[in-house]
Amino acid sequence: MADSGLEWSRTDRAKAAAKLMVGWVALLWLLEVVDVISGHALDGLGITPREPSELLDVVPAAFIHFGFAHVAANSVPLLVMGFLAALGGIRRFAALCLVLIVADGLGVWLIAPAHTNTAGASGLIFGLFGFLLVSGFVERRPLGVVVGLLVGAVWGGSILLGLSPLQTGISWQGHLIGLAAGVAAAFWFRRRPVEARAIQG
Repeated sequence: MADSGLEWSRTDRAKAAAKLMVGWVALLWLLEVVDVISGHALDGLGITPREPSELLDVVPAAFIHFGFAHVAANSVPLLVMGFLAALGGIRRFAALCLVLIVADGLGVWLIAPAHTNTAGASGLIFGLFGFLLVSGFVERRPLGVVVGLLVGAVWGGSILLGLSPLQTGISWQGHLIGLAAGVAAAFWFRRRPVEARAIQG
């Protein structure tokens, strides 16, 4: 008798991933609307480096933006890369995002210039980019390799530009830490081959 597992189909995974990322991006826009209405009260949730109390803002900072243009710039790459990463499983994706957000936030807190306020989803985006770029190679999955190459071809130039220290008003430190965390996470979250199981029946 065949093993009737309760695993989701590929279509189910795709639907769940799409709903999650549309909801995530919608939340970012809603928070920016609230920020504007409140006179930018939420901007204080950004990270000011090396202030102990600012450690509480490590996670919230990834959801706060400085204006609608800032949200718009992050929306499409977060939506697409998040969707692609979430296809590997929602719980795995949630753990991945938590690791990337915390690692990036702590890195910003440690090395960003003093008296700055850093917020936005770009650190997470750079992390997802790094993850998608190398995870296919790490797991030796041809489809993952193709996805990584496509992501690199579409966003590689923007990623390199975002790492430049010459840009003003951009946290290249946060981008670099996010990218490094994403590459490391590809090894940490790699899926190992499932060994064949003998099913009696």
